[in-house]
Amino acid sequence: MIAIALGANLPSKIGTPVETLMHALDQFSNHGLTVLDRSHWYETAPVPASDQPLYVNGVVSIHTDRSPKETLDTLLSIEDEYGRERGELNAARTLDLDILDFNNRVEQGPPILPHPRLENRGFVLFPLMDIAPRWLHPVSGIGVEALISELPDGDVIRRLL
Repeated sequence: MIAIALGANLPSKIGTPVETLMHALDQFSNHGLTVLDRSHWYETAPVPASDQPLYVNGVVSIHTDRSPKETLDTLLSIEDEYGRERGELNAARTLDLDILDFNNRVEQGPPILPHPRLENRGFVLFPLMDIAPRWLHPVSGIGVEALISELPDGDVIRRLL
């Protein structure tokens, strides 16, 4: 399974974060990425905590014949199409696309596989659970449900759609 995380907390030229995420997904096929499954959308607090607007997050599984590096380059170009500005670490954004897992590969990158912080991020794990409830972390072997149970209390995660 190739799992891609999607997030946004600023409007784009398309509209709201949800509208941006939906539109970006529609564009995946134009870039050689076939969406196989999609999680619900979740409203989540920024990590680390800040005064930014809440995020909308989700996860999709995709198929592609591209390498992890080619897939990362494709995702970065899609982010650019939606006005993603890079600068300050953890800044608010119109679109964020990250490779979480690429067929259980473990690589030092780029991209680093699996994503180096996914096991600590509820905004990734809850949507991942929607599409892959039996997924196991490629390094630790810990399942997504167990990883969710280890998250600290207090994360703001609310299912939207």
